[in-house]
Amino acid sequence: MAYDFKREFRDLYQPKAHPSLVDVPAMTFAAVAGTGDPNEEGGAYGHALELLYAFSYAVKMSKKGSWQPEGYFDYVVPPLEGLWWGGEGAFDGASIGDKSALSWVSLIRQPDFVTPDAFSHICEMVAAKKPALAGALASGDLRLVRFAEGPCAQVMHVGPYDDEPATIAALSAFIAEKNLVTDIAEGGESPEGHVATRAFDPEALLATLCADGAVPPIRLHHEIYLGDPRRTSPERLRTVIRHPVRER
Repeated sequence: MAYDFKREFRDLYQPKAHPSLVDVPAMTFAAVAGTGDPNEEGGAYGHALELLYAFSYAVKMSKKGSWQPEGYFDYVVPPLEGLWWGGEGAFDGASIGDKSALSWVSLIRQPDFVTPDAFSHICEMVAAKKPALAGALASGDLRLVRFAEGPCAQVMHVGPYDDEPATIAALSAFIAEKNLVTDIAEGGESPEGHVATRAFDPEALLATLCADGAVPPIRLHHEIYLGDPRRTSPERLRTVIRHPVRER
């Protein structure tokens, strides 16, 4: 049976509808950072997902080729995740006001056998198979990052993405009840909402996230998408919402 990260790490991928605390360990991700409305047809977000899925399935399906990363084992490709950064006007404290002002890091977890050397080799494989992605891969749009999130509070949101603010409010209340503080970087999307005061630099953010397994200095609003919006009705979508926390 293929290894399934969601099954093996239920505390990370299957939280309850009531918020809980979790200590998130170091993980390896393929990541793309960008800015813009995630719903824009043909936009930067869609391009990021194309890169992420092309890479992730190339890793998994290397089992059928003449080369596999050292230590390869068969596994289920983990779900799409997103770190979100709200630019000026993006988040008004109750809802997303301007989705074009959103910045994001889209990620898919990779097994630890995806080392930097393996990452480079797989990128070459993807570029050869999908020439349309070769330029983006050569320019470094796709990065391999490894970091831990450390202490966090999380909750399962069930329903449309646009209904998340109520769930985030409940998560924020839980954090306060535990005498903790939401530890989201200045300019990131917070439950209270505020104006970004720092420019979003995709390359610099990815470099900062790649903390060699440590908790990076930038911590952000995090979502894990367990449902496919193309195949699941909005009211049945399941999204893990996770906020980093610290002591007061």
